[in-house]
Amino acid sequence: MDLRERCPVLHFADLGDERGKLVVIEGGEAIPFEIKRVFYIYESDATVVRGQHANRESEFVLINVAGKSKVRITDGTDEVVIELDRPMMGVYIPRMLWKDMYDFSPDSVLLVLASTHYDGSEYIRNYEEYLKEIGK
Repeated sequence: MDLRERCPVLHFADLGDERGKLVVIEGGEAIPFEIKRVFYIYESDATVVRGQHANRESEFVLINVAGKSKVRITDGTDEVVIELDRPMMGVYIPRMLWKDMYDFSPDSVLLVLASTHYDGSEYIRNYEEYLKEIGK
């Protein structure tokens, strides 16, 4: 399966009206897992690279709720870069894929939805170790 198929861009319904915009994201509905953890990244800039890891167990959905950023996803062979620039779109990242988030606009707020609670032992933070673990 191609990396773009494994990491689809998700589009969420804009339920807003004349009072303003409203986007609803429900775990197990709009995204393919139940949400166990939510965090967000802000006040990064175009020179910062976040992520730089893979996860053995966690799945993620990344959404720029303000501003924009890019995410590079690789499985050690294929690579895809997604620009997150609308609050009603996100990208799904399954377990065991390497991810880098970068090129943050000054107003970027990157919301991350995760399928697990934080466990530092499930992170692979060295790219060479990641390649060994996936057999590349």
